[in-house]
Amino acid sequence: MSSPLAASRLALSSSCLGLHPSHALDDKIEAAANHGFAGIEIVHGDLERYSHTNGISMISAAHRIRELCDTVKLHILSLCPFENFEGNPSPLDHRLDVAKQWIQLARALRAEYVQVPAQFGQDASTNNSVIVRELQDLADLAAAADPQIGIAYEPMGWSILHKSWESALAFTKLVDRPNFGICIDSFHVASLLWGDPSHASGKYPDADRILAASLARLVLELPLEKLFYVQLSGGERFLPVYSSRHPWYLEGEAKEFTWSRNARPFPLEAELRDYMPVVEILQAIVQSGYRGWISLETFDRRMREPDFDIETAAARAETSVKRLRQAAGNRAANL
Repeated sequence: MSSPLAASRLALSSSCLGLHPSHALDDKIEAAANHGFAGIEIVHGDLERYSHTNGISMISAAHRIRELCDTVKLHILSLCPFENFEGNPSPLDHRLDVAKQWIQLARALRAEYVQVPAQFGQDASTNNSVIVRELQDLADLAAAADPQIGIAYEPMGWSILHKSWESALAFTKLVDRPNFGICIDSFHVASLLWGDPSHASGKYPDADRILAASLARLVLELPLEKLFYVQLSGGERFLPVYSSRHPWYLEGEAKEFTWSRNARPFPLEAELRDYMPVVEILQAIVQSGYRGWISLETFDRRMREPDFDIETAAARAETSVKRLRQAAGNRAANL
């Protein structure tokens, strides 16, 4: 059995390497390559800042970033995140025009995918026939020219319809396009079924059993052709527990969103209070037969500081991979 963290299929999001506007995309790319990663997810905001900083158009920026990635032998996995497309109350023609721009950028980058988080706008339509049709239009647009772009649909803990991998997977059958599949993010699996930052234990009641049952179904039911890639992330244990008195609390914001935005360190960074069951989730995905891209995606509030160093983030990412390899190997030895 090949390693679940084979170096040739290991990526990370550009969000992992700094969240301050001064953290330049080209510096992030070089750091990722220097620390053993084979791929990168390009956050649209990072590409936009690169464009503005260098006084060039977005499409020119995409070509230049593609050339840099070629030079350092870094594969571009995705352009992300194309948010709140389906069911949005704005005119569909306008949304498709924006989608065309994203797909044009993805082609210039030679990215495999555009990542589409499942809709989380509270004013969006929940009519399944509407959102299926709109996502079919998006997938068709992405497949209309070469290179074709995949649409990686990501269920999130605060999405209004498709929160779970099971719901999103069933939804791919309705969309019924070969270039439409899902991205599974360990943070969203764990925060939906297992982790509760508002509870003293950090977990939902009966969390271990519920997660184990979901992962057992994943091993048996996951069609590999519809899992486009996997993202791994830690989740920081809240001290104090999350409540309306917590300094990160925002009225009306889902606690999972607050958690994701502030406290997602690299997997197995116990020194930063990560306690997520990422190894269990990874092992289930590997048992399903998946051997595709695995990407780290973090949102660590410490990285918003201007003096945060990109190289520090890249070294942390490399250490996280080493820990994951060791933990996954130990777990496999005990199966």
